[in-house]
Amino acid sequence: MDLRQLEIFVKVAELKSFSKAAEALFLTQPTVSEHIRTLEQELGVRLLDRLGRGAEATRAGQLLVTHATRILQLQREARQAMDQFQGKLVGELAVGASTIPGEYVLPPLLGRFKEKFPDISVTLLIGDSRQVAEWIAEGKVELGVVGGRLGHRGVEYRELMPDEMVLVVSAAHPWHGREQVEIAELAGQPLLLRERGSGTRAALEASLGEAGLDLSAFRVVGEMGSTQAIKQAVKAGVGVSILSRRAIEDECRVGLMWALTVRGLHIPRSFYVATHRDRSRSPLAEAFRAFVESESV
Repeated sequence: MDLRQLEIFVKVAELKSFSKAAEALFLTQPTVSEHIRTLEQELGVRLLDRLGRGAEATRAGQLLVTHATRILQLQREARQAMDQFQGKLVGELAVGASTIPGEYVLPPLLGRFKEKFPDISVTLLIGDSRQVAEWIAEGKVELGVVGGRLGHRGVEYRELMPDEMVLVVSAAHPWHGREQVEIAELAGQPLLLRERGSGTRAALEASLGEAGLDLSAFRVVGEMGSTQAIKQAVKAGVGVSILSRRAIEDECRVGLMWALTVRGLHIPRSFYVATHRDRSRSPLAEAFRAFVESESV
């Protein structure tokens, strides 16, 4: 098996399209098709089902994707190890992040890391904490930064930095200017939440549990898949929410939102670096992990 053939096959299986894979790899579609055909002939098995304009990995193809991904990762690690031996750090790194660290914490860190190692390329994938854990388990990303620790196969967490959750209201809300409200007052407000699986939601539910409460005691009027969407809804007066202080600093600074606390409801949490317990990591991934941890002290 040729490494280039494996790379092309994995890309077609990932994108489920010959044309999209060709575009991503800067090849023509006939070239991609020929590589796949040659690989299938060599192995004596069909790897992809051609479904109109799409493509789907067969059972044999799914098995090969697992091994090919590992082989290609080892190839990247070997190249990076040789570059590191020569005092260089180059290559591609895929990092996963949940919403808050992905939108508010990692971008400046990535910028400084890129300044230090200008020959690298970093892809940042953003999802909720559960998705990031799945990406790590599958080998789609080498490490992630998340706002919640989840029990996921093979994924381990190291605390990176503290965070704090606060109640946020619009600038026109009657609570604007107050420092604190009672839990009973909050129970009467329309409450906007992040979706299940997010670190923000998990931290809120854990703190409510410690206070002997759960979300059934509140008027939940909406669940949204991003902090940005919740912030827009809060500013529009749709409801109030409990969000990371890091996520609303800019809006509070210019007077678009107001942050306050809830008496008896302390919601501390942390961000974590997540990696796979058993998978080896490339020199580039290790360098980035060490950099992020040192910058966050």
